[in-house]
Amino acid sequence: MGILEIIFTSIGLAMDAFAVSICKGLTLRKINLKKIIIISFYFGFFQTIMPLIGYVLGYKLKDFIMSIDHWIVFILLGFIGLNMILESLKPENNKLNDKTDFKTMFILAIATSIDALAVGITFAFLEVNIFLAILLIGLITFLLCALGVKIGHIFGHKYEKKAQISGGVILILIGLKILLEHLEIIF
Repeated sequence: MGILEIIFTSIGLAMDAFAVSICKGLTLRKINLKKIIIISFYFGFFQTIMPLIGYVLGYKLKDFIMSIDHWIVFILLGFIGLNMILESLKPENNKLNDKTDFKTMFILAIATSIDALAVGITFAFLEVNIFLAILLIGLITFLLCALGVKIGHIFGHKYEKKAQISGGVILILIGLKILLEHLEIIF
């Protein structure tokens, strides 16, 4: 696998995290460099570590992981998206959920990096420089997520409640799309 293929793989893996970082940017009342770095770091770190873990696991758990990864992503993103929608519909909720705490970011980062684990498993079967691959995956994810947070914040600041509902719907749809693709209902 050449560097160009690794770059395209990195971009593909980063797309879920990019979409979720846009959603996270939608919920930020105030944006600053620290929040952008925190959000981008979580996604970039987990997109880096998961392929490495997958690479190490290799053959041992390939069939098991690939048989349930879509369900895990669907459940996590669906739960997070539904919570975003429900929070935005509460009458007393006049502020956006701009949490970037460990629990919130950990769940989002894990949910968007499970496919990277499966890619890491496939890297074990290919001639891939795993250290170059995880470096590029992490860096590209970090940069795209920083951009995503900024894009989401610009949109979210103008539309507040509708933005949070939209972000929740997007997360649910991402999870549903992944589930349907793996069940081979859509192509």
